[in-house]
Amino acid sequence: MRDLQRVGYLGGTFDPPHLGHAIIAREAFLQLDLDAVMWLITPHPPHKKDREITPVQYRLDMLELATGKLDEFAISSVDLERLPPYYAAETVEIIKSNTPEKDLVYIIGEDSLQDLPEWYEPELFLATIDELAVAPRPGFSTDLDVLDKKLPGLQDKVVFLAEVRVEISSSLIRERIKGGIPYDHFLLQEIADYIKKHCLYQA
Repeated sequence: MRDLQRVGYLGGTFDPPHLGHAIIAREAFLQLDLDAVMWLITPHPPHKKDREITPVQYRLDMLELATGKLDEFAISSVDLERLPPYYAAETVEIIKSNTPEKDLVYIIGEDSLQDLPEWYEPELFLATIDELAVAPRPGFSTDLDVLDKKLPGLQDKVVFLAEVRVEISSSLIRERIKGGIPYDHFLLQEIADYIKKHCLYQA
């Protein structure tokens, strides 16, 4: 494998990982000339304390199914190897300290971009990453000038992915499963089969 110089990181709970995640990761890889996209699974997201999270081993199994078919996808274990809380600022700091020679491109949705000034130590997060790839979200319109006043320097690092507007969400899939509504078409078939086998998201 050639030396990786530009690495994208797609963080998330992946509960479950769906085709929207794969589309965003693949488009970031293609549009931003990345050498790889690491899927950064968070065991226990600090901002999701109000709901039960599926045990990490199930989510990791599904993530392996989601990433296993493309050589440019891999799973990052950085948050699996440390104690909580799992704040993005600290995660990227660990990644950057381990691989200072590589460009760190963090990938988020436009909804997360708008919340970024409220993240834990957003200034540290922004200073650590080299680029912030943003997937546009339907219904969102971001004024980067306004955000940059809240978080100076943000605008210089943001790159919007072109022609990527994904309306699929993990919460939508969980709700459809609970409601007995078809959901397979939002997932790789292997992941849909895994969910059925392990009776996930039933209640």
